[in-house]
Amino acid sequence: MPAGELRYPSSISCPQISQATETPMEEDEAWVWAQIKAEARRDAELEPALASYLYSTILSHSSLERSLAFHLGNKLCSSTLLSTLLYDLFLNTFSSDPSLRAAAVADLRAARVRDPACVSFSHCLLNYKGFLACQLKDAAGRKNPISFFRLSCPQISQATETPMEEDEAWVWAQIKAEARRDAELEPALASYLYSTILSHSSLERSLAFHLGNKLCSSTLLSTLLYDLFLNTFSSDPSLRAAAVADLRAARVRDPACVSFSHCLLNYKGFLACQAHRVAHKLWTQSRRPLALALHSRISDVFAVDIHPAAKIGKGILLDHATGVVIGETAVVGNNVSILHHVTLGGTGKACGDRHPKIGDGVLIGAGATILGNVKIGEGAKIGAGSVVLIDVPPRTTAVGNPARLVGGKEKPSRHEECPGESMDHTSFISEWSDYII
Repeated sequence: MPAGELRYPSSISCPQISQATETPMEEDEAWVWAQIKAEARRDAELEPALASYLYSTILSHSSLERSLAFHLGNKLCSSTLLSTLLYDLFLNTFSSDPSLRAAAVADLRAARVRDPACVSFSHCLLNYKGFLACQLKDAAGRKNPISFFRLSCPQISQATETPMEEDEAWVWAQIKAEARRDAELEPALASYLYSTILSHSSLERSLAFHLGNKLCSSTLLSTLLYDLFLNTFSSDPSLRAAAVADLRAARVRDPACVSFSHCLLNYKGFLACQAHRVAHKLWTQSRRPLALALHSRISDVFAVDIHPAAKIGKGILLDHATGVVIGETAVVGNNVSILHHVTLGGTGKACGDRHPKIGDGVLIGAGATILGNVKIGEGAKIGAGSVVLIDVPPRTTAVGNPARLVGGKEKPSRHEECPGESMDHTSFISEWSDYII
């Protein structure tokens, strides 16, 4: 097949699960569905790696209800709650009540109009978990089986890796030594450690394999993701350097991180950060449909929502990571530590540069919210649970809701250490208040 040529499967059959009778769409609903299919065809032509996914999720279906039922079934299935059963459940429910389809179309329009980061209706349908969660109400149906087709995805290219720097090679050697030790101590993990670390010749290959298996789905195959990650890591040595810096950050700053291999295998903040860097690379190459699909999987699997356009430095620690949200125009500097449930968000639906800029060495405590195009100066500290709406000067501490500077606005207290590296969350207490419970 010539490079870039898109060819859909011609002999794939997907039998109907149930005899659901769908009511004709209203004019507005039909227009939105036509837009979704047109956007999916365009994205499949722009990004052939997504063609199988877009075909199975949107282009093979005759209606919005069937596409939505298929997508929700695959999103929510498990080893004991089959996607086939869920598809039948959702399709019967959507088909029996046209108001559910009308509500879904209204939700699609709401996201498209109100969220400047929503680039298309199909992007919302495929990737917006808030939209998908809203469609799950009042689901009830019957159980019938279905046979799903499988699509093959050949290797895209043969990646050529650049030699590792001395420090990078040392960290990779440590990771392999730790994996060998753990395999001997715990034989039940031997095959997992071999397939994920010990069988690979480089950090890039190990990381690509691990991320591919973490982020794959029934329609976004691990083989495709492995090739995507490996090619991206291999084409840009700075991504490997950033990964090594992140590994060191976790090992030094988090006392619960017992080894480099522990971070590589188990720290979802670390893994989300590496996957985001690949999504960001794709975004800068104008491969935006694939970047957004990857962003959606990162959010689904790791509960970390970083827009692929956001710029993230190196030496980053996303500690615990659950609930971290970083918006489209946000910038995060080097050696920054961010705890769980932190939001770097906008202030509404305004477009343009609308998200925070975080300087080097900043520490942001758990549950902190920073809104708008505000600057957090180098080496600043944001206390847990704070709400920050204005700039914070370098080497100062902001605490509270709304956040106030420790020491006062006119002469704020300043610290010499880099809080993003020291991880000292409470050094401001004595100056902030003489009342401590």
